Amino acid sequence: MPAIAATGFAAGDKADADLAVLAVKDALANAGCDYAHSVILFLTSHFGRNAQQAVTAASRTARCLQVSGCTTPGVFTDRSWALHQPAAAALVLSGPISLGPVQATEPTMTFALPEHINSDWLIPYPPRYGTLATGLDEREGGKVWAQGKVREDNVETSFRGASVRTALSRGLRFLSPTLFVTEQDGFEVFQLSGNPALDTLLHQLPPEASGLDTLPLQRLCALVLEPGLPTPLALRDGRYSLLPLLGINSSERSVTLAAPLPPDTALVWAWREPNAAEADTTDALDHLTAGNQPAPDFALMFSCLGRGPYFFQGHDRDLALLSARFPSLPVLGAYGGGEIAALGDGNVLLSYSTVFSLVSANV
Repeated sequence: MPAIAATGFAAGDKADADLAVLAVKDALANAGCDYAHSVILFLTSHFGRNAQQAVTAASRTARCLQVSGCTTPGVFTDRSWALHQPAAAALVLSGPISLGPVQATEPTMTFALPEHINSDWLIPYPPRYGTLATGLDEREGGKVWAQGKVREDNVETSFRGASVRTALSRGLRFLSPTLFVTEQDGFEVFQLSGNPALDTLLHQLPPEASGLDTLPLQRLCALVLEPGLPTPLALRDGRYSLLPLLGINSSERSVTLAAPLPPDTALVWAWREPNAAEADTTDALDHLTAGNQPAPDFALMFSCLGRGPYFFQGHDRDLALLSARFPSLPVLGAYGGGEIAALGDGNVLLSYSTVFSLVSANV
């Protein structure tokens, strides 16, 4: 009997339709079937100019029209991954689970274009999970597709005959107490809670990372708390936005953030650290498996480009932890430039996070 779901992968030197064909053929072989009724196909951003040809070839190979997906900088399955190399990753469905129209209150898989993301779209339900479609550069933007055709707007779909449960891992270590912006000029913050902004950060770091010449700027960020929420609640529920640290000024003792902050904004310094990310992923997987949950038939992962193998010294620990929890589970994933998940009263666009979705066939 064919498997409910299976994944396939192919990488090469050129972004041509053959890679999509090989990925789908690999998935069909792993499923033990000749065709599928639904396919999720991820292509690396190299496919921006010929995405439609690759999607059409994948549709013909699977002998189905229900093909959805997007371009991202990297793609992966439970067995292989590729970053900054032309590659295709596919998941085929041949059993009781299929792709279908969005249901009002059901979790919605979303592949979004950056120009079509705004607060009005994010806030309402249905709860969403997914990723931003990313291109190679500003001239060649990301591509999304559904029902075998490249679209000009966000693509959303739901799974028929299945339940979906989702959790996310932010992977942050909180460094400081709550601080308030007391002096700033545009993107540059001079004082936090009446103290030099740079000093409030350096005093929280371990000695090996607190020197100006060893400061890990690429891993430091400010968590801007949602107004009106107590800090413990905001941190526990992820009710904050993340601003990368762009630079420091040692003479002014100031820091430069990725966006301007008005006076009295509350923030917490945080550090993206592999050990904290692993612990957060373990908690997320514990949440997904708590109680009498059905066994998943496959999983989807949407991970930040800055959270994958490069972050974990050549190994994707998020994927490894998921596979250790569910050996032999088909996993399809994308390394993107923004992750989408339901959080609080709506949906949010995340950074440096991993979103896990487990899909189980209805009994």
